[in-house]
Amino acid sequence: MCSRFAFRTVLAVSFSVTMLIPAVAQDAGNQPPRLARADSFLGIHFDFHAGDDCTEIGKHVTPEMIEQIIDAVHPDYIQCDCKGHRGLCSYPTKVGNPAPGFIRDQLRIWREVTAQRGVALYMHYSGVWDTEVCKKHSEWARVDENGKPDPDKTSVFGPYADRLLIPQLRELANEYGADGVWVDGECWATVRDYGEAVLKRFRDTTGIAAVPKKPEDQYWFEFSEFCREGFRSYLNHYVTELHRTNPNFQVASNWAFTSLMPGQVTAPVDYISGDFSARNSVNSGRLEGRCMMHQGKPWDLMAWSFTWTDGLYNTKTVPQLQREAAIVLALGGGFQAYFPQKRDGSVRLWQQTGLMSEVAKFCRARQTFCHQAQSVPQIALLYSTAAYYRLCRNVFAPWSGELNALNGILQSLLDAQNAVDIVSEHHLTGRMQEYPLIVIPEWEYLAPEFRDDLLSYVRNGGNLLLIGPRCAALFDQELAVKLAGNPAEKMAALHYHGWMAGLKTLVQQVELGGSAKPFGAMYDLGLGYAGVNDPEGASWTAASITPFGKGLIAATYLNLGERYLNNATPTARDFLNGLVRELFPNPLVEVAGSHTVDVVVTRKDGRLMVNLVNTAGPHSNKVVNVFDEIPALGPLSVAIRTEQKPRMVTVQPGAREAAWDYTNGKVRLTLPKLEIHDMIVVE
Repeated sequence: MCSRFAFRTVLAVSFSVTMLIPAVAQDAGNQPPRLARADSFLGIHFDFHAGDDCTEIGKHVTPEMIEQIIDAVHPDYIQCDCKGHRGLCSYPTKVGNPAPGFIRDQLRIWREVTAQRGVALYMHYSGVWDTEVCKKHSEWARVDENGKPDPDKTSVFGPYADRLLIPQLRELANEYGADGVWVDGECWATVRDYGEAVLKRFRDTTGIAAVPKKPEDQYWFEFSEFCREGFRSYLNHYVTELHRTNPNFQVASNWAFTSLMPGQVTAPVDYISGDFSARNSVNSGRLEGRCMMHQGKPWDLMAWSFTWTDGLYNTKTVPQLQREAAIVLALGGGFQAYFPQKRDGSVRLWQQTGLMSEVAKFCRARQTFCHQAQSVPQIALLYSTAAYYRLCRNVFAPWSGELNALNGILQSLLDAQNAVDIVSEHHLTGRMQEYPLIVIPEWEYLAPEFRDDLLSYVRNGGNLLLIGPRCAALFDQELAVKLAGNPAEKMAALHYHGWMAGLKTLVQQVELGGSAKPFGAMYDLGLGYAGVNDPEGASWTAASITPFGKGLIAATYLNLGERYLNNATPTARDFLNGLVRELFPNPLVEVAGSHTVDVVVTRKDGRLMVNLVNTAGPHSNKVVNVFDEIPALGPLSVAIRTEQKPRMVTVQPGAREAAWDYTNGKVRLTLPKLEIHDMIVVE
């Protein structure tokens, strides 16, 4: 996240303008049209979170600099800094808190050049996190559980939105002609608020007198939900107000309505967006894109163009950033990359001409086939909002491992070349039957009515896979099993197809009823080394499969997600995939030849597209910051089910001819080599 950065401590504020460029009257008739965010595909993000050290803002920002960026990258939009978490503005605002010193109004230059070139301009603006306003107006800050004003975070229940955020965004729209804003430091920066007025509202609304201060306290969930609804109301209010006066000003709140804030879109945002992890970015993008793609809004993901260790920055390489883009493009989203501005607002041009220009070419070659393509339902992996918000330690962000199980199961399924969507309850309402298989990854709570819907889905021919003993316990009668004792963390070994995998995980023994079929086995390793990697001694079934109505319901009696995330083994991957194939034996696409290839199946303009993304290499290695080589994969054998023989099959980009045949309802072909991302297009 742009905002996870450790920015310099700042001490005082002064405002001096040594030379400002006068406002340039914009004649819309002389400017080329700019794309709306809904139609935009490729962007660049710049920010620098101005601080007290920023005394010469604009010094090296010139029209020529911005021209070079546009000529090198040809972006649909540029996002640049106007206010970061410190709360100091990098332009000479008349309604906010400006940084100490300006040589030029750098924002005016960005707007003038981008408008002349038909490139949309969005602002990077920090919302809830505003250190300066909390210093000047402590009564606007959220209050912690000890009654102290927060030095950084504003209260979403207070006057901040009306007194500063809305007036300042209107200033950017009206005085500078900005096309929109990417509001940073929002849902993930929101903290539970113990201000007197907030607590009174909580008590009046809920009738709960005792306010909880820690997760173990009674009514912690209720108070957390109250604070969450406070943020949703704040967001809805300021977006609605901005649209009332500036209907074409396009707004996103960073990470709202995504993995960090799951649930239905309840505010009139124009698009949703987030910046995935700078490290382990491939796995981050795999999760985040799938959490955005079904929300019914234009969406994009931002990759960090660099990593850092010990305070030292390293710019990523061309193939590294191209692959991060490919993860997003394959899912149908837009892509942008983040480059830090210097402390005067200028940028490092070599990164645009030497890196981003090549990444942009890679993206544009795929735009026709990828952008806004819709996924074809295959496997639905449930992100339960009802369960998540009961687990979440923060108001929103899952930074205490709440998504480890979901993420691990996703990676395991993708590593077995399954096409997977992440969906929440509201995505499945009325359309469960579109998915041949629904997977519940270790959630310990499901709303009763949603559980009933799942059972109706299975009765009518659907297939349900439950991961973990506590998830299985929600359906023990339907599984026709009796869970023995209580689940406990154990050192055990998973046995599947002649191979063993040692796991320290939550397990539970189970007695199977007559209709339940066992699948796989677990061996208790005890406290010693006896039986390690050897199927000897006491064992019990690892999973079971049970007919239910016209469908099947299966469960594992061990947790798999967190273990695969942090201790992946082929045995665990193959065990899970073996269960998947029992329930869903005929996927639309089958790929063989490597486990380091993601399969994403989409449709666009009447064409079926099989996206293949190479996930090989050290992208998840914690000791590797930057790498410049992704091992090519291949040959890959691909089989695609189609009702009739296609008219044409090509490999894109480049319209490469593919030698294919059609037998028994399947297109079969071999892809000799996969470098980063190819699409097999079936027409």
